[in-house]
Amino acid sequence: MIFENVRRLLEELPPGVTLVAAAKGRSPEEILEAVEAGVEVIGENYVQEAEAAFAVVGRRVKWHMIGHLQRNKAKRAVELFDLIETVDSIELAAELEKRCARLGRTMPILIEINSGREPQKAGVLPEEAEGLIRGIARFEHLRVQGLMTMGPRFGDPEGARPYFRETRRLFDHLRALAIPNVEMRYLSMGMSNTYRVAIEEGANIVRIGTKIFEGGPKGDR
Repeated sequence: MIFENVRRLLEELPPGVTLVAAAKGRSPEEILEAVEAGVEVIGENYVQEAEAAFAVVGRRVKWHMIGHLQRNKAKRAVELFDLIETVDSIELAAELEKRCARLGRTMPILIEINSGREPQKAGVLPEEAEGLIRGIARFEHLRVQGLMTMGPRFGDPEGARPYFRETRRLFDHLRALAIPNVEMRYLSMGMSNTYRVAIEEGANIVRIGTKIFEGGPKGDR
């Protein structure tokens, strides 16, 4: 089932859109099946789960951190991941900078935008993103490469469209500023229930879990 689900998705996605298999709660064996079907990027919400999957899959794919990252997990995160999609504070960025400096590596990151302005969710508010990015741009070992958003949960995928659209406008605004050491390259939006709408609104990374691992219609969170 996983193999067939991945193949269908890869055939459907437009050129230039990266499929991230959102692997929260999935076994390393399930993840490996997705990789063998053609998935090239695995998204993990938790460092501990990523470690278990990495032990089986290794560097044959790219690894994205797509969940909230606690600062005390930053050391292991910069060892495991190829891109961290969920940076939303200068404090977390500073910890990542410190850990990357010790390893002598540069970490690509995305800034997580709380487009729904939901107080219970992570992410920086849209109007605060530019200031945060300008602060992070001074760090030698981090490279801001775009934005990520979740958006509020809706049964109808169309409900997410205004939030994706606002994030795309912010993305375009930030790209036009041409901030040194910042490259607005990736816009990560949309999950199993909303990825089609997200792509229509400019996403070039989609994070899909349920539709890969269960084949269900509902989105992952």
